[in-house]
Amino acid sequence: MNKHILILILTLCCRQAQAQEVISLPSVPTPADISWHTPERQYQSQIWNTEVVTNVASPTLTVYRPGPAVATGVGLIIAPGGGFHALSINSEGIDVAKWCMEQGITAFLLKYRLVPSGEDGVLEFMQKMEKPDSTDKSTAQLVALAKADGLAAMAYVRQHAAKWGVDPGRIGIMGFSAGGTVAAATVFEHTSAAERPDFAAPIYPYMGGVNTAALPTAPMPLFIAVTSDDVFGFQTQCLDLYRQWNEAKQPAELHVYDKGGHGFGMRRQGLPSDKWIEAFGGWLQAGGWLKR
Repeated sequence: MNKHILILILTLCCRQAQAQEVISLPSVPTPADISWHTPERQYQSQIWNTEVVTNVASPTLTVYRPGPAVATGVGLIIAPGGGFHALSINSEGIDVAKWCMEQGITAFLLKYRLVPSGEDGVLEFMQKMEKPDSTDKSTAQLVALAKADGLAAMAYVRQHAAKWGVDPGRIGIMGFSAGGTVAAATVFEHTSAAERPDFAAPIYPYMGGVNTAALPTAPMPLFIAVTSDDVFGFQTQCLDLYRQWNEAKQPAELHVYDKGGHGFGMRRQGLPSDKWIEAFGGWLQAGGWLKR
């Protein structure tokens, strides 16, 4: 084959794999006393030194499809974190979705509803963190909405799986920090088979917003990753989650990295936590999720 033709074919294939579809996600209605006066905004946060999205008023899914030559039929919903005030959209979202495409996984990037904020939702979140004892009714309300969006995302992807060449029995969810709350809610709080993930990967999740009192009726395989120096202490919550699965003799893998802090996502820091995504890939492979 002519070299130039081959390059053209490869370029077209890459463009096809990068193609995105944005879906307005049906979910539970927003209560009348919650409103967003600032439009959804994506910007570079100087505080977190990363790209973020704030003021999400309507949940959406962005689809990242792998090329047909590598597609495995596995789907993964990705819920970025950001304290329910923002979404760390690159290192905990788009970069993960791109990795998924390379593995043949169809990724669904979830923008769940966030606490209404002004021009800088990250700044407002950090200011609230300085007064942890203060009550924040809006955050509590939005945690419930965010969890509902995660359950709705799982049901929607399963219902429409054939459209993207996804096997409805091979759909998982991954969530980071606050997104880990969203992911864990599908694990513990699903009320139908449609909402139940086939596997889940809570990454340094905040479990305080999830009812973990009882193990799900049909526990699914879990992959958990966190660091020993997580500033929010989520390593303890991850240990409790792993222990709950392990004592029930259910499949779970836990990685506690010595260093990496909170919010490492796909960022390369030259620290042990850099290896988590390779470990996740190995876990998927060992579990047979990447077989075509």
